[in-house]
Amino acid sequence: MIRTYKDIAPTLGKAVYVDEQASVIGDVVLGDDCSVWPMAVLRGDVNHIRVGDRSNIQDGSVVHVTHGYSALPDGHGVTIGNDVTIGHNVTVHGCTIEDECLIGIGSTILDGAIIRKHVLLGAGSLVTEGKELHGGYLWMGRPAKKVRELTDEEIKWFAYSASHYKKLKDDYLA
Repeated sequence: MIRTYKDIAPTLGKAVYVDEQASVIGDVVLGDDCSVWPMAVLRGDVNHIRVGDRSNIQDGSVVHVTHGYSALPDGHGVTIGNDVTIGHNVTVHGCTIEDECLIGIGSTILDGAIIRKHVLLGAGSLVTEGKELHGGYLWMGRPAKKVRELTDEEIKWFAYSASHYKKLKDDYLA
């Protein structure tokens, strides 16, 4: 479902797939070839959400934002880069995820966190408020900690995952 909120409608790029059981609400911009899968919610009601090209938000994930208030006048929007895979049942809240990352199933990323390019976040991880995860590493745990450097094959996986979900959404759009 694509829903306007306070006269702001989501903006969808070319060849975007939003499942009929997903919700995209308000100030949300989805880049070209993005996909939003069943029961995912992107709620840009009190701040903005920006998702880059070829990124996918998988089943049951929630992407939400933080409103502005006295201590944080601008609040926290969400920025998700290009070729990002957000796994199933992930909570992304008021944070930045740079290009070519994979956020593992059931993970939570909190306000002000920054996930740099080429981060692999293990399933069930918690990225606490304001934390920065440096790229090129596997991060895991609650709270997330750097585990090890990624191999070249693992870094190639980011593009593969985005490509796989692009092809899958193309099948759904056919």
